[in-house]
Amino acid sequence: MFRIDGLGALVSAGLLGVVLPAFQPYIGLPRPVLYLLAGLALVLATYSGICAYRSPLRRRLWLGLIMAANLAYCALTVGLMVAFAAALEPLGFVYFAGEVAVILALVSFEWRVFRR
Repeated sequence: MFRIDGLGALVSAGLLGVVLPAFQPYIGLPRPVLYLLAGLALVLATYSGICAYRSPLRRRLWLGLIMAANLAYCALTVGLMVAFAAALEPLGFVYFAGEVAVILALVSFEWRVFRR
């Protein structure tokens, strides 16, 4: 579970920190905002990576924390989409809406695992 979460966050960090800034005019969010989101995704990837290799005794707690962090990341992303709505380009909207949808699907799966 943590490996999937961490890999997804690592992909997001790469896209947000490297690919999307190169196409910023087509995305609409300012580069500093993209770098902020990339940094947060990198923190989440690091956390998930560490949790994946830790003792399983506290996995339920760690899973709860990553679910909360993922939901907070989604809320921040949606908030930034609203705050920069006038500047957000259609490609940017599609990317961020898709990213939020993927993360919410992952959290839904994590929730099912958490409840077991």
